[in-house]
Amino acid sequence: MAFLALLALGAVVLGIGVGSVFIPPADTCRIILNRLFGVSLPESIDPVYPGLVTEMRMPRVFMAFLTGAAMSLGGTVMQSVLKNPLASPYGLGISAGAGLGAALVIVTGISGGILGAFLLPAVSLLFAVVTVVLVIGISARLDRGMSNTTIILIGMVLSLFLNALMSMLATSSPEHAQRINLWQLGSFSMKEWRQVQILLPVVLLCLAVFLFCAREMDVMTFGEEQAEALGVNLKVLKWVLTGTVAVLTGSAVAFVGIIGFVDLIAPHVVRKFFGSSHRRILPASALFGGTFMVLCDLAARTLVPPKEIPIGAITALLGAPFFLYLYFAGRRRR
Repeated sequence: MAFLALLALGAVVLGIGVGSVFIPPADTCRIILNRLFGVSLPESIDPVYPGLVTEMRMPRVFMAFLTGAAMSLGGTVMQSVLKNPLASPYGLGISAGAGLGAALVIVTGISGGILGAFLLPAVSLLFAVVTVVLVIGISARLDRGMSNTTIILIGMVLSLFLNALMSMLATSSPEHAQRINLWQLGSFSMKEWRQVQILLPVVLLCLAVFLFCAREMDVMTFGEEQAEALGVNLKVLKWVLTGTVAVLTGSAVAFVGIIGFVDLIAPHVVRKFFGSSHRRILPASALFGGTFMVLCDLAARTLVPPKEIPIGAITALLGAPFFLYLYFAGRRRR
């Protein structure tokens, strides 16, 4: 865990220092300490560096780290709840629901009103939560026991349906199609501190909820019948955990757009090294997912300068082969 924390710190420093203007790691660390803890800066630092780091790169990198942590936590919990190595918030339609909410705001051109610039994220989060309520509600109506297979199938069907609606909106509004398509691929450009200040407490609060339910999730790994025999109310637990995942993933997607595969990769890598105890794999998934996302964002903005590759394209390039590996590895074991 200490090594993972150091790796995360190194990735953050690297992500902040590398760009169109390279900032030495020592100067980057001094500026970060100055911004977060008020440590004085030496006169030898270029006067351009502090503003570049604190107002442009730090919010972007911190947003990338928090988004990766949020999606990794969501994937870890969904795979545990549904006992399926390919389960993820993306597959359950949470990301698609948030994306549809954003597309509706973009196409209709609704003004911010009281929410201002946060109208689009607020609507995206609302649609993400409503999507989960629909998935769980329909599953409960079709299957009183709310089996994992039913939830996964309903989530996949609803996800395809919502993605189809997004495509129809983009096609019917050509002037907004590019913005919708960019939203579907995700981006961390032009992020601000106020967005970090909103997402940070959401991630910490949801992590606290997951850690509080860690024992029940450990019991669920032995099977639903054993969990019920040990007094776990599976129906309530699935509602609580899935709803919390919706808030967590929806909050991240609401600010940066749809980014896939991170919630699939991070939990599997972490379990290889940290075992099955959720008190260990939950914080480890957050650290690994945040580190992974920061490095992917670094690649997105440095591989083809001065252009920026959508972050969703980078994660898909890495995640698609990983998905195939999991699928065929599972078949070989059977």
